[in-house]
Amino acid sequence: MRIISGKYRGRTIHPPRNLRARPTTDFAKENLFNILSGRFCFEELDVLDLFAGTGSVSYEFASRGAKSVTAVEINAVHHAFIRQTASELKFDNLHAVKANVFLYLKSCQKQFDIIFSDAPYDLSDSEQVIEQVFERELLRKGGVLIFEHGKSQNFHDHPHFLEQRSYGSVQFSFFGME
Repeated sequence: MRIISGKYRGRTIHPPRNLRARPTTDFAKENLFNILSGRFCFEELDVLDLFAGTGSVSYEFASRGAKSVTAVEINAVHHAFIRQTASELKFDNLHAVKANVFLYLKSCQKQFDIIFSDAPYDLSDSEQVIEQVFERELLRKGGVLIFEHGKSQNFHDHPHFLEQRSYGSVQFSFFGME
């Protein structure tokens, strides 16, 4: 796993073997950030990374200078790894939260410019993240929710759906307010 761009471009991060997360592939992550860099100025962004896993996406936003990155992860080992890595890289803009994503969203009082969700593909009802984000109005005007999922899910009929991008087995569905 590597950081693609920003202050720590090219830095390789080695998660311990006991991490069970499926990080977003470097190929998919690079393409996603190419899209985002054309739409956003990273230094102005408040980012929420749900089901943060290894923290790969959070590190990418932090390396690119995002104003704030909140990484939500329920697994204690993963959460500790994110905190440790953020500390080692001196990311004072990255805050790791150990919490159940669905409970976190119900109590969250902040709005974000980008919300990224990478739930385990086999997690039932993971698409409830999309509903909670819009019901709780957690996305700022002009912001985007990026929902990573497998090929079996399709959100084209969702009222806030904007587009879908496919990178091998990784699908990114983008949602926002028009």
